[in-house]
Amino acid sequence: MMSFTETAAAFPWFFPLVALLFGACIGSFLNVCIYRIPAEKSIVHPGSHCACGKPVAWHDNIPILSWILLRGRARCCGRPFSIRYPAVELLTALLFLACWLAFPDAPGKAVCGWVLISALIAGSFIDLDHMIIPDVFTIGLGICGVLLSFAVPSLHGQHSGLFLFDSMHSGLLSVIGLVVGSGFILWFVLVMEVILKKEAMGFGDVKLVGAICAFTGWQGVFTTLAGGSAIGLLWFAFAALRKKITGEKSNAGLKVETVDGQPAEIGFNVHVPFGPMLSIAGVLHFLWLHRWVAELAEQAKYLFLFQP
Repeated sequence: MMSFTETAAAFPWFFPLVALLFGACIGSFLNVCIYRIPAEKSIVHPGSHCACGKPVAWHDNIPILSWILLRGRARCCGRPFSIRYPAVELLTALLFLACWLAFPDAPGKAVCGWVLISALIAGSFIDLDHMIIPDVFTIGLGICGVLLSFAVPSLHGQHSGLFLFDSMHSGLLSVIGLVVGSGFILWFVLVMEVILKKEAMGFGDVKLVGAICAFTGWQGVFTTLAGGSAIGLLWFAFAALRKKITGEKSNAGLKVETVDGQPAEIGFNVHVPFGPMLSIAGVLHFLWLHRWVAELAEQAKYLFLFQP
């Protein structure tokens, strides 16, 4: 039987393809979580079913492909399915693939990244729909990050060859990231609320940053906050421009379905969820920006230690 390394060398397309297909399947499951968790419904039972109540056959439940073949409509009653279902599946598939390609020599870290990506996708879409992030995607994700750090030391770049030492060091880095990330954001929120004299950020966002930093280490807090803020500014700029051009009340022009099927408008003059923006920045840090941040940290350390 071929080893992992031999298989990857002989068939370089195999594991990326598995990551892509597995991501699409997980994306299908995330659609279930996004709809059912806020409604406090079981994510296991009943199985997938149409709005008319009839169960969806397995061949009509193939991620992405079924939506295309059925032209976005249910086979049983012809009701339209939201394009968001295949979009979530495609997004998850592409991010799973990107994660695998980002860490070709650390499959354990890539799998941990899949856990982070899945939770952030589900939490972000729930936040868009309901302006909340369930604790399972914040507190639960933070706990999961710490446990995975002990089990997979490569998540925090520990490979000395001594598993116990690497495990303890990796777990400690995760705990520090969790505490520093959530603590830094908490103080940031409190200061901003004093300055602005209104709520600056929900506490779900505070827990979310802590959870992200359990996977990225404390360095992730700066990229996540700065990146999330930058994405937020782009959102507001787009919203203002669209309002000026179209005159619509929903300045961002984005409508998403709530759990009861009603459209939820998110615009420039309403409370915009910050969770998706933090999630995008957190994923960017985990996949690519962590190397840049680490280089900056090393340069800063060098300058600090060798000042004349």
